[in-house]
Amino acid sequence: MDACNALIVDDEADIRELIEITLLPLGVTCYPVENLSEALLLLKRHSFAFCITDLRLPDGNGLELVAHIQKHYPNLPVAVITAHGNVESAVEALKLGAFDFVSKPFELAMLRGMVTTALRLNRNEERTNTSGRPTLLGHSAVIDNVRQLIAKLARSQAPILISGESGTGKELGARMIHLSGPRADKPFVPVNCGAIPEHLMESEFFGYKKGSFTGATQDKSGLFQAAQGGTLFLDEVADLPIPMQVKLLRAIQERAVRPVGAQIEVATDVRILSATHKNLAVLVQQGNFRQDLFYRLNVIDLRMPSLREHPQDIPELVESILERLSRQVGLPPPRLVPTALAALAAYAFPGNIRELENILERAFTLCEGGLIQADDLLLPVELNPGRTPAPAPAAATPIHQAPEPISVRPEAPRGEFEPRTVPILQPPSGNLEGYLEEIERTAILRALESTRYNKTAAAEKLGISFRALRYRLKKLGLD
Repeated sequence: MDACNALIVDDEADIRELIEITLLPLGVTCYPVENLSEALLLLKRHSFAFCITDLRLPDGNGLELVAHIQKHYPNLPVAVITAHGNVESAVEALKLGAFDFVSKPFELAMLRGMVTTALRLNRNEERTNTSGRPTLLGHSAVIDNVRQLIAKLARSQAPILISGESGTGKELGARMIHLSGPRADKPFVPVNCGAIPEHLMESEFFGYKKGSFTGATQDKSGLFQAAQGGTLFLDEVADLPIPMQVKLLRAIQERAVRPVGAQIEVATDVRILSATHKNLAVLVQQGNFRQDLFYRLNVIDLRMPSLREHPQDIPELVESILERLSRQVGLPPPRLVPTALAALAAYAFPGNIRELENILERAFTLCEGGLIQADDLLLPVELNPGRTPAPAPAAATPIHQAPEPISVRPEAPRGEFEPRTVPILQPPSGNLEGYLEEIERTAILRALESTRYNKTAAAEKLGISFRALRYRLKKLGLD
């Protein structure tokens, strides 16, 4: 296929000529036609790397051409020219499989950028090396369908809304779309919309100019500028406040942003991918999410399945996760005994793959002899066939009766035991993970110091295996 041929379909001669002149410096040979029938005829006679079509044609509709190309020439990117502000037609074209759209009157730089991206798509497919790229694990029908859809979505520039429960791998899906498409060599910028304070959102997304507010000592680019030419991934997009939703909608529709304190807008070329574990349609009905922004983000929906929908992939996921954990600490990967694997198969995994990773990381530190037993998984008793339920207490304290106070002072002579006050540490707000790691670090260092850095003795003192101590030392950066 000649990678420099483009089919141009428009009933206005000056538009065809303008596009041809614009694309000539890119080395693109244009085949201009004025109607649908001529376009269909040229498609049979020539191979094209790209197609641009107007939506309104004398003998048909550009959407018909989009559908025809999608069916008979699925590897041919096609962009549509729409009237200014005709968002509905543009969205419909994207849903039919259009690569992208441009509104009249279009900027020549935007047109060149769109064509350059499309040509890069074909070159990207010729480079079939996918080593090092993130991938979806599993060979169930559910995962195969998701994998095929991701490959298809990567060929488009349409906004994608990735839905699914927490822990299903929505960011992984976004990264795969980015890395499989024409923007793979450009930035992938993920942002958690719920983690940015509301008063900082506009400056974070769009940037700001020096002197625009107190503390703005220099110009700063925003997330849109950081993702220029690449992909901006809006994670937990449902958490955006309404005022920011309005500004985001304009940025997406106009493909331009105005930094805080700037007088003019700056053109942007980014693909928008977004994700949420919430039901945006319900939020729209409740008035908590703008309907127009919902339609712009949800041009195509990619749903990441819960782990409950493909439990047959658990063994492959387990193997991959344990291999990764083992590489991190330089130890051979442990093996799950059959009862442990059965326990995982019986578990509902409300936290999905992220929860599976946490369970296995914990079991990795607890297991002995290179074998993970069912007890090492610490799953809820009723869903773990390998664990024995704890015996019930002999008698429960009546609700109306206060329990007897517990004495914390041991009955021992002061000479044998001198009680001391143990300080209660207060974890910093919002940083429980770091607080727990600091406690763990302190306990390990004390055990090592008291045993003159004998790791075997320190592990025994801490009540954990040598393997668990070695893993924690590596994790905490103490090795």
